[in-house]
Amino acid sequence: MILRRRSGGAAAPEQAGPPPTPGSGIDPGAGDHAHAPGSGGAPPHFAEGPADVLLQRLELTVRRRLDGLLQGDHLGLVPGSGTEAGDSRTYHPGDDVRRMDWPVTARTQVPHVRETIADRELETWAVVDLSASLDFGTATCTKRDLAIAGLAAVSHLTVHGGNRLGAVVTTGERVDRYPATAGRLAADRLLRAVVATPRAAGGRRGDLAAALESLRRPPRRRGLVVVVSDFLGSDAQGAPDWERPLRGLAARHELLAIEVVDPRELELPDVGLLTVVDPESGQTLEVPTGDAGFRARFAEGAAAQRRAIAAALRRAGAGHLQLRTDRDWLMDVVRYVADRRRAGSGGASR
Repeated sequence: MILRRRSGGAAAPEQAGPPPTPGSGIDPGAGDHAHAPGSGGAPPHFAEGPADVLLQRLELTVRRRLDGLLQGDHLGLVPGSGTEAGDSRTYHPGDDVRRMDWPVTARTQVPHVRETIADRELETWAVVDLSASLDFGTATCTKRDLAIAGLAAVSHLTVHGGNRLGAVVTTGERVDRYPATAGRLAADRLLRAVVATPRAAGGRRGDLAAALESLRRPPRRRGLVVVVSDFLGSDAQGAPDWERPLRGLAARHELLAIEVVDPRELELPDVGLLTVVDPESGQTLEVPTGDAGFRARFAEGAAAQRRAIAAALRRAGAGHLQLRTDRDWLMDVVRYVADRRRAGSGGASR
């Protein structure tokens, strides 16, 4: 995208940068120094080097700062003998008659009971939104890099003790599904595949709602669903179009929503007249950032949008973790996990 800042009729040099989300501004002063290697708390920039090397660097950082937070904390999603249906066997005196398998009994004319499988391993599904609105960032990284880093943290915190991790990745142009598998090597392969996902072309809207619906039907084994997105999708009335399928998932799974935010989506700097392009519709807007009233209205509207997103996530029963491109994302993860552990409920801490 080409950005132009105009002040007093003199055009500043054109700058190429990541496209903003709908209604967002971008800070033309946020140059290469903001993306310099070693920026405190910033994830790697996956477009700038070999994915394997950058993922190894990210894994070391995550391990150093998160290791041990949840180890040994997960025993099962429900107490007792389990809820997942297992094999049938013949009835023996003393078996619980409430577990009678009547269809098998009717076919064989021999009493059978249905065994159940204890929910001792956690199955985690990640829904990762990599639509065009995430190819944007004005601080230490893009939202896409931060989304991948959030997935890496979820992988580290959940893949142990036989737990499985799967993913549904949506860009608006394509939906990639990766089956839930156990083991650190399988999780590393999943992360490499997500990093290699092609970027969405401009003018194509993301469809988080469809990705959530694909995870809901057919039903998966009860577990944890983590949704990584900026949650900007809405229907014709302006309501979140992803809320209904998310609430449907809550009937069977624990939910964690990781909201990825850039500061320029919340407030605009005073940089004169700014030309911005919505990457998901192709619409071009002239934004008068020199107008203090306009900046105040933008900040008020952005705050109201974020409050609406948070309210929709609460109604869906999802835990809410917000990661920002201008903050130490791992510290936000640590604080969230610590709060959940103290509360003794929910999400990955169960």
